[in-house]
Amino acid sequence: MAMAMASDKVVETVIVGSYVEMETEGKPKNMKTRLSKFFWHGGSVYDAWFSCASNQVAQVLLTLPYSFSQLGMLSGILFQLFYGLMGSWTAYLISVLYVEYRTRKEREKVDFRNHVIQWFEVLDGLLGKHWRNVGLAFNCTFLLFGSVIQLIACASNIYYVNDNLDKRTWTYIFGACCATTVFIPSFHNYRIWSFLGLIMTTYTAWYMTVASLLHGQVEGVKHSGPAKLVLYFTGATNILYTFGGHAVTVEIMHAMWKPQKFKAIYLLATLYVLTLTLPSAVAVYWAFGDMLLNHSNAFALLPRSPFRDMAVFITFGFACTPLYFVWEKAIGMHECKSLCKRAAARLPVVVPIWFLAIIFPFFGPINSAVGSLLVSFTVYIVPALAHILTFRSATARENAVEQPPKFMGRWAGIYSINVFVVVWVFVVGFGFGGWASMTNFIHQIDTFGLFTKCYQCPPSPIPPPHPFYNSTAPPPPPNSFHNNHHHIHSPISSPPHP
Repeated sequence: MAMAMASDKVVETVIVGSYVEMETEGKPKNMKTRLSKFFWHGGSVYDAWFSCASNQVAQVLLTLPYSFSQLGMLSGILFQLFYGLMGSWTAYLISVLYVEYRTRKEREKVDFRNHVIQWFEVLDGLLGKHWRNVGLAFNCTFLLFGSVIQLIACASNIYYVNDNLDKRTWTYIFGACCATTVFIPSFHNYRIWSFLGLIMTTYTAWYMTVASLLHGQVEGVKHSGPAKLVLYFTGATNILYTFGGHAVTVEIMHAMWKPQKFKAIYLLATLYVLTLTLPSAVAVYWAFGDMLLNHSNAFALLPRSPFRDMAVFITFGFACTPLYFVWEKAIGMHECKSLCKRAAARLPVVVPIWFLAIIFPFFGPINSAVGSLLVSFTVYIVPALAHILTFRSATARENAVEQPPKFMGRWAGIYSINVFVVVWVFVVGFGFGGWASMTNFIHQIDTFGLFTKCYQCPPSPIPPPHPFYNSTAPPPPPNSFHNNHHHIHSPISSPPHP
C-alpha cells in the first residue's frame, strides 16, 4: 500500500528558501497519464518562458510595421529596445512582490494549492484594499480589451485568407470558437497551446521578413515618418503595449512548480521576441513605407500565397483566462473541482469580449489606445509605485524576502529606476500617448463608424449591370451608385425608356 501511494502523483509542500513551493513527485503510472502530463500539465521554467514569449508579442506583431510607418525607422527600433527593457524591469518587480506576498501569507499557514494568486490579491496583501481596487480595475479592463484585440486580430487575419466573408462575420465565428477557452483550467494547462503559439508567432515573423525582402520595395516607396506628433506618439504607445503583456505575470508564476526561478524568464522571453519583432517590422516598413499608414495589419500588403495563409494563427486565451479567475472568485466558483461547472460559469465573460470586438474593430489604433490608457498604469506605473511603497520602511527593506542585487545599486538604485519609470510612462506613455491615441481612435470612429462591417478592407468592386438592362438600354447614371455598398436603384421603380 505504501508503494502504491508513492507511485501516485502527490502534490506536497516543500519549504525551500523563503516560501512554500508546489512540487510534483512520483512518475506517471500509465500511458494515458504520461500523455496528459506531456500535453496538459506544464509547470516548468520552459512552460513559463513559452507562455511569456507567446503572450508578449502575439497579435501586436502584425501592427509593428504600422507603428514604424508612424515613428520612422530609427525611432521604431529605439522604442522597441527601450520598452523591451522597461517591460522586463517591471515584470521583475511584479515577481518580487509576488514572492513577498506569498511568503508572508504562507507564514500565516495560508494554502494556495487550490487557489490561483492574482495581481490584485498581491496588492491587497501588501498595500491594502485601496490598492487592490486600483489593481483590479486597471488589470481587468486591460485584460478585457486585450482579449478584444486578440479576437479582432483573429478575424482580421483570417479575412486575408478567405475574403468571402467580411471581418465582422469572421469575428462572430471566432468569438464562438474562442469561447472554448473556458475549458482550460489555468495557465498550468497551457503547455501545448503556448508552445504552438510561439512556433506560429516565430513562423509569422520570419515569413513577414522574408516575404518583404523577396517582394522588394514598391514603386515610388516613401518613408516620410515621423510626419505628425499624433502619429508619432500613437506608434510609440503601440510599442509600449507590445512589451506590456505581463498583466498575466502573476498567474504564469503561480502555475510554475518553482516560481522563484521566474526572475530572468521574462527578460529572456523579451530578448527572443526582439529577434522576431525587429527584423519583421524593419523589413515590411522598408518594402512598403507609407502605404502602411492605411494598412494597420501587415498581411493586407504582403502578397497572397500559401505561406502567408499559414501565418494567421494567433493564440487566444492568455488575456481572458485571468478574467475567468476574477469572475469565478466573484461568484464563489473558483475552488470548484468540476471543470464543466467552472466552464459554464465562465461563459458570461466571453459575451462582452465578443460584443466589444464587433463595436471597435480598429485593429492597430485600438492597440495604441489600450497601451496609453491601461497598459501604462497596469504594467508600468502601478508595479513601480507598489514596489516603492511596499519597501518604503527600513524594516520592510531589511526583512525583504529578496534583496536587490549589488549591480543595480541596492535599494537606492531600485528606487531611482522605479521613479524614472513612473515619470516617463506617465508623461510620455499616458500623457502624450493618451492624447495621440485617442485622437487617432476618434478619427477611426469618424471615418469608419462603430460596428463597421469590414475595417480597412479593399473597396467592393462595382457590380455588373442588372440583367433587366439590355443592349439597347443605357446603363444607370453614375450617381445611382451610393455609399460603400454600391446599391443600384431599383429598375422596377424607375424603368429605363425604350
